Amino acid sequence: MQIPVPTRQRPTIADVARAAGVSPTTVSHALNDKGYVDPQTRERVKEAARTLGYRPSVRAQRLRTGEARTIALISSMPFEIAGGASRLGFLMEVAAVAAAAALTRGLALVLVPPLMAGRLPLEQLDIDGAIVIEPTADDANVAHLLDRGLPVVCLGRQPANDAVPYVDIHSSATTELLLCHLKDQGSRQIALLIGAQQRNSYIESRATYQRFCAEHGMASVIAVADESGGEAAGRNACTTLLREHPHIDGLCALVDAFAVGAVQALIEEGRRVPYDVKVVTRYDGTRARSCRPPLTAVDLHLDDMASQAVALLFEHLGGKDGRRFVVPTRPDLVVRESSVIAASSAV
Repeated sequence: MQIPVPTRQRPTIADVARAAGVSPTTVSHALNDKGYVDPQTRERVKEAARTLGYRPSVRAQRLRTGEARTIALISSMPFEIAGGASRLGFLMEVAAVAAAAALTRGLALVLVPPLMAGRLPLEQLDIDGAIVIEPTADDANVAHLLDRGLPVVCLGRQPANDAVPYVDIHSSATTELLLCHLKDQGSRQIALLIGAQQRNSYIESRATYQRFCAEHGMASVIAVADESGGEAAGRNACTTLLREHPHIDGLCALVDAFAVGAVQALIEEGRRVPYDVKVVTRYDGTRARSCRPPLTAVDLHLDDMASQAVALLFEHLGGKDGRRFVVPTRPDLVVRESSVIAASSAV
């Protein structure tokens, strides 16, 4: 079958209809498995669509009128971080609030779990917009959504891309809060453990940590671990840190899975938490609370972040001009046994 190449950049349903020699209605029925279309015609239409690279418009008319009804919440974190012992804590905490906020605006919320990340299930979802949690610089989900012309809001700015609206998750302020706490508790050589991926939270935290070290005369000791390794990656990174920098007495492990793994490494190396090394992490979730000892963490006020993310996305649905970013409630420290020595236990 000879299929003409359309002159426009993105093929339309009319291009597919012309290539297959059928009406646009038949194309719609064939691609969506609706109505009666004989098998040979259906296959001819699908072949034309594949050859032309046609993607069905995602409710373009509704987007123009602002009558959106379905949005997606997507985690860019791998399952090893977002799943496991945390029971999808971060994602589910955001989802619960986001769902309620969406319903008040007449929207349905579709949850795309991290287990599916990388396989882009978005291609099969009929949605009007999406919230992506902490995207990477080259996040495939964000790229796919933008390619489809869908409005996107990021929970945490996408690195090197100010064009995508975002909710500021206070990465610098959170890191500063944790580092100041460690110093106030007596730590004089603090190490930073972050993920190897290009997320804005890691970029901001690294810069904040280096500035903190310079201001307080500390040597900068930064370790990175791959998120896909989960707790084991945190344990291995901490083991290496301890052997290369044995005088470390404080550890700021931003990812809760890394922090739990780091505590395991400290125990294996004969270091006592918090007496020899104090440990803190960012997210105050199930992992932080169930770790032994429980981890000092940060209340990120995810309820406020999630509500503001939905509100910001709603502003951009239907092609409307909304704000470029919003700033939610600032984080609060939640102090636990991993960083504080009780007065009765002090030597």
